[in-house]
Amino acid sequence: MGREFASVGVVGLGTMGAGIVEVFARNGLSVMAVEVSDGALQRGEETLRGSIDRAVKRGKLSADDREVLLGRVTFAVGLDALHDADLVIEAVPERLDLKQRIFAELDRVCKAEAILATNTSSLSVTEISVATGRPNQVIGMHFFNPAPIMKLVEVVRTVVTAEDVVTDIEALCARLGKVDVTINDRAGFIANALLFGYLNQAVSMVEAKYASREDIDAAMKLGCGLPMGPLALMDLIGLDTAYEILDTMYRRGGRDRRHAPVPLIKQMVTAGLLGRKSGRGFYTYEKPGSPVVVADEFTPRADAEAATAARAIAKVGVVGSGTMATGIIEVFARAGFEVVSVTRGAEKSAAVCETLKTSLNKGVVRGKLTEQQRDAAIGRVTWSATLEHLSDVDLVVEAVVEELSVKKALFASLDEICKPGVVLATTTSSLPVIACAVATERLADVVGLHFFNPAPVMGLVEVVRTIRTSDEAVATAQAVCQALQKHAVVCADRSGFVVNALLFPYLNDAVKMVEASYSTADDIDHAMKLGCGYPMGPFELLDVVGLDVSLAIQRELYLELREPGFAPAPLLEHLVTAGYLGRKVSRGFRDYSKR
Repeated sequence: MGREFASVGVVGLGTMGAGIVEVFARNGLSVMAVEVSDGALQRGEETLRGSIDRAVKRGKLSADDREVLLGRVTFAVGLDALHDADLVIEAVPERLDLKQRIFAELDRVCKAEAILATNTSSLSVTEISVATGRPNQVIGMHFFNPAPIMKLVEVVRTVVTAEDVVTDIEALCARLGKVDVTINDRAGFIANALLFGYLNQAVSMVEAKYASREDIDAAMKLGCGLPMGPLALMDLIGLDTAYEILDTMYRRGGRDRRHAPVPLIKQMVTAGLLGRKSGRGFYTYEKPGSPVVVADEFTPRADAEAATAARAIAKVGVVGSGTMATGIIEVFARAGFEVVSVTRGAEKSAAVCETLKTSLNKGVVRGKLTEQQRDAAIGRVTWSATLEHLSDVDLVVEAVVEELSVKKALFASLDEICKPGVVLATTTSSLPVIACAVATERLADVVGLHFFNPAPVMGLVEVVRTIRTSDEAVATAQAVCQALQKHAVVCADRSGFVVNALLFPYLNDAVKMVEASYSTADDIDHAMKLGCGYPMGPFELLDVVGLDVSLAIQRELYLELREPGFAPAPLLEHLVTAGYLGRKVSRGFRDYSKR
């Protein structure tokens, strides 16, 4: 029989601690909520009541349930109030010395059989446990914010945590309606170890002026379906908190440069730009604590004077016959552009035409367009197997195989065929755009237009400017995206652009976790979906994208940036060598043949 947790203590009633109190009280447990002073206790009680009142207002909780819930909570100043608790969870600020002092005092105050847990997100549970005389009864319970809503709890065991303690805490998580992932004590655990490397890299993009804060955030929301962009998330977490977590993970995690805090973070913390709580971080807010973003000196200008004159685009050429090319043809045709589709032969043109018609017919069935709109879109497309038919287009979008030699040969041909002033665009996702541009004599007119798959559905396009691309060509690309009802984000010509440069190192880090036997693919996927609100876990996504595609992109990132942390995980390389490429072959990190 496992332990019966009749009463629980929570130390620290900030946002996280108050949320943990609510979780336990909602599930029928008596909770002793403890703070260091009367003022802090009052603020904690107000935070708890505010959260519960919002739940009542939204219909998630009845007024009677509200009173019952609050009746389960006792508020007290000082740790002595916890002498009868069966479990105590500490949720104070992320300072090792502070937590060690609290655990030493809890060891003195609490009954001998009580379990002591820390909600730390990055510090060593082991180092906290040795401040007590019962390290075998110390465990990590890392809840995620907001605790009443987020389903994940990371259960962190040390090398001396008793097995029955782990089992009882896992059972308690189930009683609370939470999904637990049990892991060993390592810097950042699962979620933060993967999340903060990605956030740190996003900040480095801002620091290098590679792309704007708005474009980076829009790219990750629209390109990956994330609930928040990385810079908005940094503001929500708090830059001071983010700095402490990164610094701790860097020092504890083998000094991986992915976790070395970008200097800009420390500079902003020093200047008091802490994010939402201070009213200014990467964005400016209506007031401290407000989620409402207001314009500041870095907000992009939307007036006509801020825009460079774009060239008129009426007729577009699309070269290629794959899934991406077909999707791009549909996007342009539905938006009212005349389209010339060029493939390598009549047979491929016929196949692309049939695929286009099938997709448009699905749109009609789903009520996304009328039969007249479908017929008009098909009528705007001219089918060809000859590049010479691009001689009178205003824009060419290349969507051929992702091999630089093929793309360069194509651009050299386009340079000879197309009229002056035509914008030549490549849809490459990882190759250097400038390498395509130098195959022509019109480097100022070459730009990257990286659509996302499926192009008719995904709302993002990365507009990539090389060091030779003209402002006029970029403005034209942006205007075209607007006409297509796509959100354009502008970035410099660097491997991976914005989305892939942030996404694939995160996926690679996840593979390294499995490779090191730190956690399982299932637990890591659970952690990122339930703890961070990601639409897919990293291994689900890798299998969908294709492990061979993922490896190729990761290799390109590593070759260009020469960052040791970007080196492809050997496990990823081995799976590709073995032919385990993901869903397309029914086997990747998971076996889909039996599903």
